[in-house]
Amino acid sequence: MKLRTLIFWPHLVAGVVAGVVILLMCVTGALLTYERQLIAWSDSHIRSVPPGPDASRLPVETLLARLRTANPDLEPTAITIRSAPDSPVALAVPRRTLYADAYSGALLGEGTQTTRRVMSDLRAWHRWIGVAGEGRPVTKAITGWSNVLFLFIVASGFYLWFPRNWTWAQVRAVVLFNARARGKARDFNWHNVVGSWSAVPLFIVVISAVPISFSWGNAFVYRLVGEEVPRPAGAGREGGPAGRAGGPGGRAGGPGRAGGPAATARPTPANAAATGENAEASGEGRGGERREHGEPVSLDGLNALWTRAEGQVSEWRSINVRIPTSAIAPVVFLIDRGDGGQPHLRSTLTLDRATGDVASYEAFADLTLGRRIRNVMRFAHTGEVLGIPGQTIAGVVTAGGSVLVWTGIALAWRRFRAWRRRRSDRREYARTPARSSAA
Repeated sequence: MKLRTLIFWPHLVAGVVAGVVILLMCVTGALLTYERQLIAWSDSHIRSVPPGPDASRLPVETLLARLRTANPDLEPTAITIRSAPDSPVALAVPRRTLYADAYSGALLGEGTQTTRRVMSDLRAWHRWIGVAGEGRPVTKAITGWSNVLFLFIVASGFYLWFPRNWTWAQVRAVVLFNARARGKARDFNWHNVVGSWSAVPLFIVVISAVPISFSWGNAFVYRLVGEEVPRPAGAGREGGPAGRAGGPGGRAGGPGRAGGPAATARPTPANAAATGENAEASGEGRGGERREHGEPVSLDGLNALWTRAEGQVSEWRSINVRIPTSAIAPVVFLIDRGDGGQPHLRSTLTLDRATGDVASYEAFADLTLGRRIRNVMRFAHTGEVLGIPGQTIAGVVTAGGSVLVWTGIALAWRRFRAWRRRRSDRREYARTPARSSAA
């Protein structure tokens, strides 16, 4: 058996078996390409208005105190301040994001729910085929293993999509669209052209989803570089395992996303920068600010801590901190110099609440090799690690993946029909001599 035949048939079978699920993930993944930007755009009408050209934002303690006074039932769990002068302060409350004016402390409103709801529904289809509740572990396994089969399809396609003979006529047939092709020739042309142009970035998008989908995939990344697999963020601590603290974040499973203000417990200093934690952490984790003896924890000293965090990274674009729930626990700041999806531009600063001293500072370069690789893979899946250009490339090749699946299934169906016709013709031919002899 020829090598091409040996590779082709598993390639075809994998496409037929997982094709429908892969198609669903590709379509929803392409629609989720600019999720973070779309959510930000939907909230763009909510702005802080500087009262004058030299106006300064309210100190953090003053801002929170005014919010407590005006809205005593409001218990934000975290706040995010961005460097742009007209950016509002984002307040994370259970399952919602609220915005306050950075100069007056007035509550401006809630983040737009329509866009978040649409993106959440798309993520549910992308990660769990739209299933909710107890059925999700099963559907997550289906999307995860379909993604593994897609990885094999893309890897085997490296060989199958390229011509056997490197003449210009054959190369042109697999790298340029033929507008005159129809039927099987059109499907074959589209399948090869899209595959040859998208193979490398699509391979990155697909392989980076494996550690997201499976614990063994995550563990493999660390063991590959000889590191111990880290414990989940927050494991063994009050609040349970932490989720991703995403603002409008990226995909987190399947090839899925965890966008929108997500649930989280506060990340530990050792893992916050590695887990892709972003601003606007929500309060789904612990359900609001913890009180001592029925009274809010004092905010005294938070101004000085915030000033220290601002000075730690001069070119920061956003700083996020969980509102203190203890008078003695250290305070963790997540500092981002990027657009929210670039782990190499994030760092974690932990300050002693009592003294203001630096307990730890962890930038991307300070992480172990395994954690750097794992963190980059998380955002390579969405392309966010390279900013808007990377997102665009990831979105285009993901859309191209849906073309690959569609044309691949069409070619498989045409092959099956041709096989049925040949089989029917052979039977008819076998009966013809018998009828002739009888005549």
